[in-house]
Amino acid sequence: MTSPCKAHAGDNVFFSPSRRGFLAAALTGAALTLAPVSFAAAATGTSKTKTITGHLEPGAADFVYLPVDVPAGVNKISVSYTYSKPQVAPGFLGNACDIGIFDEKGTDLAGKGFRGWSGGFRTEFSISVGGDTTPGYLPGSIGKGTWNIVLGPYQVAEQGLGYTVNVTLEYGPDGTPFTPQYPPQQIAGRGAAWYRGDAHLHTVYSDGKRTPEEVAAGARAARLDFMISTDHNTPASHGVWGPLAGNDLLILTGEEVTTRNGHYLALGLEPGEWIDWRYRARDKGFEKEAQRIRASGGIVVPAHPYCPYVACRWKFGYDDADAVEVWTGPWTLDDESSVNTWDSMLAHSARTGGRWLPAMGNSDAHSAPQVIGLPHNVVNAAALSRDALLDGIRNGRNWIAESADISVDFQVTSGGKSASVGDRLNVAADTPVTVTAKIAGVPNGVVRFITDEGQTQQVTLPASGQGTSTWVTTPQLAAYVRVEVRHPKIDGTSGSGTEMGTVIPLGPMAALTNPIFLGNS
Repeated sequence: MTSPCKAHAGDNVFFSPSRRGFLAAALTGAALTLAPVSFAAAATGTSKTKTITGHLEPGAADFVYLPVDVPAGVNKISVSYTYSKPQVAPGFLGNACDIGIFDEKGTDLAGKGFRGWSGGFRTEFSISVGGDTTPGYLPGSIGKGTWNIVLGPYQVAEQGLGYTVNVTLEYGPDGTPFTPQYPPQQIAGRGAAWYRGDAHLHTVYSDGKRTPEEVAAGARAARLDFMISTDHNTPASHGVWGPLAGNDLLILTGEEVTTRNGHYLALGLEPGEWIDWRYRARDKGFEKEAQRIRASGGIVVPAHPYCPYVACRWKFGYDDADAVEVWTGPWTLDDESSVNTWDSMLAHSARTGGRWLPAMGNSDAHSAPQVIGLPHNVVNAAALSRDALLDGIRNGRNWIAESADISVDFQVTSGGKSASVGDRLNVAADTPVTVTAKIAGVPNGVVRFITDEGQTQQVTLPASGQGTSTWVTTPQLAAYVRVEVRHPKIDGTSGSGTEMGTVIPLGPMAALTNPIFLGNS
């Protein structure tokens, strides 16, 4: 072991759950708590560092807590860490370890002690009362008591994971406190309309490389009316969005909750609200947090449910979801799987008469060249406000667009009745219904009408990208109708959607609507 300073040679601590001397550790559920490390009080203007080293075997707990007893008089805590990265054979997991911290208020699930999380994006961070706090962490006083540094070893190689954590306390009075500037929840004077917005965006406050200023500029460049900030597992950016909002851009606050069994978006959180992520599908944490999100007026949206990365694929089911993100960033095969699963759920809802789950699409943009607003949601809302937008999404009154160049006017009519996206046309089962989709902005695009029976019609748009498709059906034939607009396949053909085998049957998505339901409910 080495010390950052020879004078602190006695301040190094080694912990290993496999050693008999480690009797002070407690292993409860998916968390492991080590014996505490203590700091003594010191003179103003000084600092003191201690180093904690240890080793975790494969099968380690999801979260490893390193308690640090902090004395009074500390005005800044700084942490850095490293961990071993041994070579592994192709197809095997290497080491990957996240980091964060809880303060003296404790580590209870959904408790008051959370002070920040950077995942694996940073190797060091600092917290103080002021604005020099590292992005992703919450500024505030360094209270006396037991703080807990949290390691999240979500991948451990067969060789195990060795870690080194350096903790530095600085002593002295607090500086100038940070004052959060939260964005407003609505833009006055903007009434009922279709509003465009990206609800899945990251900044340097989690694992993004764009600053909040750059994200807001990107949203404006994409001609969006609103955006929702969703940094991973932290609300730390909420307090910087206020000056970046304006009459041309509503900025709402949220979080991407990154669990070990999938990610979900907590959209429309009260500014500063934090949602816990320390649970798996086998636990009850998700259900409790989903209830808390709704109680504050937000919505719960599983994100990229077929993402193939470790811990990304959605495993919690959809009973506690308000919508599902079926299209994330540039169109890929995992989005195709998401749409197919979602469509099956629509058919199940039509059969049972139960609640149906609306679809969303977002960019999940982290850094260039990822494009903010590719895709985004076009929401039919009563106002440009948090509550109205979330109500529109919750009720499926939205469709998804690849860019603001694309427009879709989709409705069904029968006699003097009409219905639009997310609604129901209440007519008798044998009543003729006319389905109409007017498209613009997709040159040579392929327009598909899809029902609970499958694809019923496909029309190719001209090079201008504009056209109107119609179809006549009845509620007894189609329980719902939705529209997809695809680009041509890579070979330039439209594809039929019916090819089997190794051929990809359809081109990338350009626009996708939620369904319109037909018949008496």
